[in-house]
Amino acid sequence: MSQMQRAADVLRRSKKIVFFSGAGISAESGIPTFRDKLTGLWAKHDPQRLETADAFEENPALVWGWYLWRRHQVSGAKPNPAHLCIPRFQDAGWEVSVITQNIDDLHERAGSLDVVHVHGSLMDAKCFACHRPGELTPDQLRVAEEGQLIEPPRCDHCNARLRPGVVWFREKLPEDAWRSAVRRVRECDLLISVGTSGVVMPAAGIPEMALAAGAAVIHVNLEEVGLVGADEIMLKGSAGVVLPALLRAAGAEAIPDHHSC
Repeated sequence: MSQMQRAADVLRRSKKIVFFSGAGISAESGIPTFRDKLTGLWAKHDPQRLETADAFEENPALVWGWYLWRRHQVSGAKPNPAHLCIPRFQDAGWEVSVITQNIDDLHERAGSLDVVHVHGSLMDAKCFACHRPGELTPDQLRVAEEGQLIEPPRCDHCNARLRPGVVWFREKLPEDAWRSAVRRVRECDLLISVGTSGVVMPAAGIPEMALAAGAAVIHVNLEEVGLVGADEIMLKGSAGVVLPALLRAAGAEAIPDHHSC
């Protein structure tokens, strides 16, 4: 039996599916991963250095401008076949939720309804001091395509600077989002891990958490990942190709086409 046949058999026996997505799924939409070198005016900067509270305190205009540029990139990207295929599992009768490490909104734009962002979202802002959510006007979101230095807006409550509503390096995950993710993982029958690097903790421990709770795990990745048990299956390849193939292999090809993939 091939790995795809094994995966389809596990899928047919499952009721609750959690898709756990990482940078690899959005890379297929042209969004760089945190390991990719920057381009244009940002080429001289290290993205891992910009994604810290220290960098924001040192140069808030630089970091705010960088995140507005990233948001500009995301707004121009489109959900790819992998994003678009995930809602089709729901259409076919499975109970589906998404836990994502990505800070873009491509899952939502593809039609996924139950999405948990464990690393926050580029679409959000919050106060650097009091952590209250901040509202941004269209003028405050406008940025040149190649990026520029922009002073952050101020918090309506305490007048401190607003920061991106994302999780920076060395910061804790949002408690509500993490609790929600853990509950979904512990209740699922099948976790499908898509495009995750397996290095950013604690989110990288989600597949092990699913296995410990008795679920099966299917890895979809361009590279082989370390398998530790009989309940893990590796499907190597592009998520935009593998996920539609898995859906067909499970016999769910004759489903509504309004989320074409």
